[in-house]
Amino acid sequence: MIDKSIINQLKGIVGEENVLTQKVDLVTYSYDATADVPTELPDVVVMPLDTEAVQKVVKLAREHKIAIYPRGAGTNLSGGTIPLKKGIVLSLQRMNNIVEIDAANLTATVQPGVVIATLNSAVAPYGLIYPPDPGTVATATMGGSVSECSGGLRGLKYGVTKHYIMGMEVVLASGERVRFGGKTVKNVTAYDFASLFVGSEGTLGIITEITCKLIPAPKYRKTMMGIFSTLEDAGNSVAGIIASQVIPATLEIMDNKTIRTIEDFSKIGLPVDAKALLLIEVDGMTEDVVAKEAEAVIEVLKKNNCQYKIANSDTERDQLWAARRNALPALASLNNTCIVEDATVPRSRITDMLVAVENIAKKYNVTIGTFGHAGDGNLHPTILYNKYDKEETERVHKAVDEIFESALKFHGTLSGEHGIGIAKMKYLKDEIGESGIKLMQSIKQAIDPENLFNPGKLVPFKEA
Repeated sequence: MIDKSIINQLKGIVGEENVLTQKVDLVTYSYDATADVPTELPDVVVMPLDTEAVQKVVKLAREHKIAIYPRGAGTNLSGGTIPLKKGIVLSLQRMNNIVEIDAANLTATVQPGVVIATLNSAVAPYGLIYPPDPGTVATATMGGSVSECSGGLRGLKYGVTKHYIMGMEVVLASGERVRFGGKTVKNVTAYDFASLFVGSEGTLGIITEITCKLIPAPKYRKTMMGIFSTLEDAGNSVAGIIASQVIPATLEIMDNKTIRTIEDFSKIGLPVDAKALLLIEVDGMTEDVVAKEAEAVIEVLKKNNCQYKIANSDTERDQLWAARRNALPALASLNNTCIVEDATVPRSRITDMLVAVENIAKKYNVTIGTFGHAGDGNLHPTILYNKYDKEETERVHKAVDEIFESALKFHGTLSGEHGIGIAKMKYLKDEIGESGIKLMQSIKQAIDPENLFNPGKLVPFKEA
């Protein structure tokens, strides 16, 4: 328990209005979007407005050995922002200024609390976009996205967060501020610190400023929906599209359970008898190239027994992508608990993974709706259940174990974009081995020896 004198010092640093201690506020910041993980009320929530305040909070916490849990918008799906040892939740949402848009150098510099959709709205008048596009793009913050290395719907063609981060300002566990990287396209000065901190889930430092790469927005696009009667045809179409040397901007999949649930949720006319849907969009800077790529995609769909529809207007296109973004909230409405995984496999094993998940659902008699980024092998098996039913919960946990076991068997990975957090810690050694665990521990020990930042997440930390 943090005593009153420390609370008063925190108020002196960030202002009384930026320190929350009421129980209703502590409960609000005790969980994120992850289900079925342990939670603990923090002692206090602190909302700094600038880097200097972050430094002072870190120094105070270090002096009194208080854990700090960095937090963005709380859309995390692996328990990455949940306080496990009480301490301070450091919410960075009020550090939400766009510091600079440098259209000449195709960069933007932002504070961590800037929402991704807000950044894209700000750069749109310059004809630019920031491509990473997580499902929660309208609420997810840049700092949280960088900490998790978020992916999203455009990951196949445009890459994920790590491909767009050029530099950062970070507050270390010592309270020192360090900058690295910047606006230059080439930079091999010192270690590649940006790559180290991207995806570090708040365990190594507090990100207080980000310089990111922007690209010209594509001028033309064509959106299609492929309707399949078998999972195999859908999976083979994904592989066939890539083999045809077309890289769609988005290539998304939904299984029958997801299709039916979204249609009940949104009433937009999805084909509820389909075994699977692919939502596909090709884009580019010239109309001819986009048209040729769309033709190539359609040829692959035809070869795989697909009925297809083309969106003939922006309204139809927007309906399709709204349906995809509604997948998670629609499924989550089916029961009181929703576990969303992101086991990822090579594209050539998409069909294997889809069939495996379907069989796992039958084996353990659990409800699973699967959707995700088929083009990059990133699937989201989403399990719905009643957490108050102990027997059903046990079956769900066995199903989750087997989903990850299957992903690794198919030469995949535990997480494509949600991170490890606390939810997947027990599987970590299965993928990277004991030597990988020791290397992570060594890095954590060197940078945060007192385990100040986000303890209990990502790294099985050994206390000094």
